[in-house]
Amino acid sequence: MMRLSTKSEAPASAFPMILAAALLVTAALPLTAADNATNNIPPWISRPLSLTEAINLALKQNGNILRGQSDLEAQYGVVIQTRAVVFPRLGVSGNYQTTSATEVFPFPGAPPAQHQTWVANIQVTQSIYEGGRINSSLRSARLTKEQAVLQYQTVIADAVLQVRVAYYDVLSAAEQILVQEASVNLLTRELEDQTRRYEAGTVPRFNVLQAEVQLANARPLLIQARNRYRLAKDNLVNLLGYHVPAVIGEDLPLQLTDRLDAEPYPVDLAVAVGKALENRPELAALRKAEGLRKEGVIYARGGYKPSLEAFAGYGARNSSFNNDLAREVSGYTIGAQVNWNIFDGFLTKGRVDQAKALYQGSKVDVDNETRSIELEVRTAYSNFIEARETLESQKKVQEQAEEALRLARARSEAGTGTQLDVINAETSLTQARSTQVQALHDYDVARARLERAIGLNTFGQASTQPPNQK
Repeated sequence: MMRLSTKSEAPASAFPMILAAALLVTAALPLTAADNATNNIPPWISRPLSLTEAINLALKQNGNILRGQSDLEAQYGVVIQTRAVVFPRLGVSGNYQTTSATEVFPFPGAPPAQHQTWVANIQVTQSIYEGGRINSSLRSARLTKEQAVLQYQTVIADAVLQVRVAYYDVLSAAEQILVQEASVNLLTRELEDQTRRYEAGTVPRFNVLQAEVQLANARPLLIQARNRYRLAKDNLVNLLGYHVPAVIGEDLPLQLTDRLDAEPYPVDLAVAVGKALENRPELAALRKAEGLRKEGVIYARGGYKPSLEAFAGYGARNSSFNNDLAREVSGYTIGAQVNWNIFDGFLTKGRVDQAKALYQGSKVDVDNETRSIELEVRTAYSNFIEARETLESQKKVQEQAEEALRLARARSEAGTGTQLDVINAETSLTQARSTQVQALHDYDVARARLERAIGLNTFGQASTQPPNQK
């Protein structure tokens, strides 16, 4: 059975980083709509599915991850645009013109009027100096690329957390069904026992009625548990990025291999906060944004400085002194040009002021996110401690409740106890079992949320060291 482990010796490749989504589809052509629906059923839905497999499927098909991949590719396009100023520009231009207008010659013997003209040019232009904007563009391109990767990692981390929680929800819902079925079975046996006793004349009709009422009250809880199980499976499949074929009924035939557990997870709050500030991609992405805003100030200040470009080209046109279009004049051009806006109506000043304000705002964003992450870690840590303590408090409760039920039945059979004692003991046992399952679920979910808050499992790793280990 494959499990998501928090131990350091587990393989780090269980959650591989997948940047390109891939979906295996059946190549055979269906003959009917039913065949089509059957062929579209993913193979994992009819076999046991581990948590590791579920996360790997989500990395391939989850809608948020696929959208994040598209955003990442879009940002790579921005990187290319940002670096464009560094490379030479190659331009080709041409023009052909004909006119029927009659031109008045200014003096006798002037050349004949040109009714058709054409021009063709090709030119390479290279920026030599842009007031610091060339180097700034290169740094901005690097920061943009790094920011895009960090944002994509954030999307992956969020999706992995959602899948883990949904997986635990399915496990918890399945266990709650067993708890409610056990409760119905207990109350059914109690009703059968009270019915036999009533028929034997040892108990009044009231005991039978009370047993029937308790059984009737337990059945809706079982129905609700089964419905929660169906909904939990639907939610998990949705997070895995699959459309459920219409041929499948309301109850997906999805079986999970992992189980809820209480695997120890030592954690120190101070170390957890430090690791979160070091690992969280959201904070790292905002720091890259701060760097980009700083480069924006440098780029804006480049407007105060001159720009220098070198160019070289080749051009041709028809002769101005002959109506023959094949008679051309051509040659090479090479040179340099300097542009310097001595006064631009305070346009550059406005851009610099705007860039500075945005830069200061990015610093505030980093500071706000830092405090937010610290609060998130503290909250997740507190919830984890609560879940752990609750789980510890429930270790012996189920055994005690089972023993209490055994004693209540024994006393009832001996005539020293009442039916109410038995019913109360059965109710307490059901509650203990349900609380135990919920405590295990809350513990696993709290651990997953704490790992996400710390920044673990962000890069698709299956195993991470507990945050109190360096």
